[in-house]
Amino acid sequence: MIMVNRVDPMLKPDPARVMARPFGPFGETRATRILARVMTLSESQVADQLALVLAEFEGRHHRLERTLLIRFEDLRKYLFLDEPLSEQRRMLIGAYFTQEYSVESAALFNPSMVWHPDQAGVPEGARRFILSLRSIGEGHLSSITFRSGVIGPDCRIALDPVSPFVTAPKVLEDPYYEKVLFERKLREMGQCDGFANDVLGALGDLFTMAELKESVRTMREARRGRRNPEQDLERHAILTLAESNYEVLFDQDTPISERIIFPHSPTEINGIEDARWVELKEEDASSLYLATYTAYDGRITVPQLITTSDFLTFKISTLNGPQVQDKGMALFPRRIDHRYVMLSRQDGENIYLMTSDSLSFWYTREILIKPRFPWEYVQLGNCGSPIETADGWLVLTHSVGPMRKYTLGAFLLDLEDPTRVIGRLREPLLASDATERNGYVPNVLYSCGSQIHGETLVIPYAMSDWASRFATLNLRELLDTLKDGAGW
Repeated sequence: MIMVNRVDPMLKPDPARVMARPFGPFGETRATRILARVMTLSESQVADQLALVLAEFEGRHHRLERTLLIRFEDLRKYLFLDEPLSEQRRMLIGAYFTQEYSVESAALFNPSMVWHPDQAGVPEGARRFILSLRSIGEGHLSSITFRSGVIGPDCRIALDPVSPFVTAPKVLEDPYYEKVLFERKLREMGQCDGFANDVLGALGDLFTMAELKESVRTMREARRGRRNPEQDLERHAILTLAESNYEVLFDQDTPISERIIFPHSPTEINGIEDARWVELKEEDASSLYLATYTAYDGRITVPQLITTSDFLTFKISTLNGPQVQDKGMALFPRRIDHRYVMLSRQDGENIYLMTSDSLSFWYTREILIKPRFPWEYVQLGNCGSPIETADGWLVLTHSVGPMRKYTLGAFLLDLEDPTRVIGRLREPLLASDATERNGYVPNVLYSCGSQIHGETLVIPYAMSDWASRFATLNLRELLDTLKDGAGW
């Protein structure tokens, strides 16, 4: 049996970490009534009320005054008069339409680990890392939060201090879209007939959201009197696709533990789940950090992609193609034979291998591995991106057995031909102990991405969909067990 060590620290959800998010909308009529009430206050009354708000809430938020002013701008359209308002009144109006949201009041789990892009000042033999986690708050709404830390030469893990604040990024107001990719996705959705062709035909090879909306408005006006349900469906598909591809930006001085990627697009309104991060190294030696994740709108799940080079600016985009289905997609960290490669689980049961010449579009798949042992009879899935070793691609798995018990396993793929499975564990690598069984979803161990540090495999993992911790094991022992035939 492979010796696995559970190590500190443990990451538990903290309900005191709150973000300021919009409260409402209440509908135009109600919003107007609330604004009218605030407008009856004198300037001295406004000052008194705002002082109370800031005294109670300012210490719980970073740049609360700026947040309230930004929120006011969302409400300006409901004002009857266009007269100048004092900064204090604008902040108070923003406060009436803002609420606190505890981003991790329910859970902090399903971690994914990558090496930090900045290794300056790290002691010899140590490495700095970034940990992405799925946080769940009120209404079971999932978002992506971050931690950072250092693994020492002795594999001791030290997390950096966690900011008491939670700060959402700025969503860039007018992102650019590539017409070729946009049209390709619309055709795949079956929504690129006459109306959509006319809308896109009026746009350049690169266009902005503002230009797209104006083209949609112009084409609707031109077709007035000829509207039909198909046209309305195409219009909805065009705008939803655009809103599902967006970019967010954090201030340079925002600590990484303060950053949160919160649901924004129509596909995400009920949550962003299980980001699997990987540093993708291209053939020209450039690299990017990417994560596949699951967007949930309350009815269906949709795999999507996040891209960043610095963990300050994040580009969110749709994954496309007939094989972009279900959950649990994980990219390989480099191309193989000049093609991108990804693990997937389209049928909810087996692990598949996909290849593509584009990160955005995926058309082919082949089955890679099926449940074989009793502890994985219900389903198999990956626990993050494959890890390259001299012996092959190491893939950690989650498996579901009797009583919906999730355990971690592993298999090994050939480096040059990842369709070949060359090793597999017969027994779980890690299963819940008595201290890990109870939580939001009992008996579940899960991970979204591990790393190798020296001769040690470091596995961040979630316990019962509630909290997270780390495990370490000797990499050579694991690889030898996979290779020597004992598990295959």
